[in-house]
Amino acid sequence: MDPVTEATAGAATQAAIEGAQAVSHFSGALDAATVLSMLNQAWLTTYPMALASVVALAVIFERWWRYRGLESATRDLTRRLVDLLVKRDVSAAKALCEASKTPIGKIFLEGLQWKNIALEDLQSVLATSRQETVTDLRRGLWILGTIGSLAPFVGLFGTVIGIMRAFHQMATEGSGGFAVVAAGISEALIATAAGLGVAIFALGFYNYLQVRAGSVANVFSRACERFVQALLYVESGAPAGQTNGGGESRGHPLPA
Repeated sequence: MDPVTEATAGAATQAAIEGAQAVSHFSGALDAATVLSMLNQAWLTTYPMALASVVALAVIFERWWRYRGLESATRDLTRRLVDLLVKRDVSAAKALCEASKTPIGKIFLEGLQWKNIALEDLQSVLATSRQETVTDLRRGLWILGTIGSLAPFVGLFGTVIGIMRAFHQMATEGSGGFAVVAAGISEALIATAAGLGVAIFALGFYNYLQVRAGSVANVFSRACERFVQALLYVESGAPAGQTNGGGESRGHPLPA
């Protein structure tokens, strides 16, 4: 073998051995204290990620608590309200909606307060009130979406800063080889891991809560349809030619 080739191969082999030893030593030393030390050294990104995690948890818990049992409560209130309207007991229906703490109760109550308007106008009132309620149900979800979108980029930014710091340290110390670079890069990759972890967590619950909000919105829509049908039933049983004050026919001649 050519002496130069032999020397090059020997140097490469020695470098590989040193690299393997460095990786082995690093893997053995990667305990909880080491990870915490890395997190502290990458504070520029890990601390914001920790804060974002706390905010995401707060939003997730608050929205989960808000949605908890909402669909079943909506169906139950709708069934009870329709039963009262079928019996033409509008006063009891109003009292039921006023006593209810569910969002659909407020929508029904607004519909009953506008009972003297035409059918098309009543449907528009219900649609507007329902849209406002659904918008409120999605309140705060944009925070999860923002955290999930930005977290990987913040982690990548921390990784770039960490790698720059590692190469700068190697250039300053002169030698050190793979061991110096590996330690610096491992610290830098902590930022990427933190960013990806926060993003996966936030986006997963963001999609889940969006689906829950959409499901509740569908339940609200069907409940309003049943509510309008019940009002039409009451109207069909009203005396023919019933008027509203000046003589114009009322769209929904419900008893006061």
